[in-house]
Amino acid sequence: MDENKRSRYSDEELQEFKEIILEKLAKAKENLAMLTEAFVNDANDASDTAPTFKILEEGSSVSSKEDNANMAARQQKFIKDLEAALVRIENKTYGICRVTGKLIPKERLRIVPHATLSLEAKLKQNQR
Repeated sequence: MDENKRSRYSDEELQEFKEIILEKLAKAKENLAMLTEAFVNDANDASDTAPTFKILEEGSSVSSKEDNANMAARQQKFIKDLEAALVRIENKTYGICRVTGKLIPKERLRIVPHATLSLEAKLKQNQR
């Protein structure tokens, strides 16, 4: 059946998406743990005591800590979005564009499994 004529994905299709999401979720949590560990280790690093080198390194260290914090925040948002997608799967509302009400194509969902907008709606949103 044509995706444009259906109101939702079948249970089998939802299961396929669930597996994709669970795999991405595990990887995202692993990445967040690594970022958190790097941040904690960085905060405890007082190994170098040469004053000149320390001053030069601090600027770089602050920048990398900010980058690390930004990456961790993005990873946390990604995890939250994936978890919300799992809820939509349980509610059988997964894959339905929240603007058009049409099914988001499978190809898009396989690449961006937490998508809530069809490409059409996303492009319109970006034009504003």
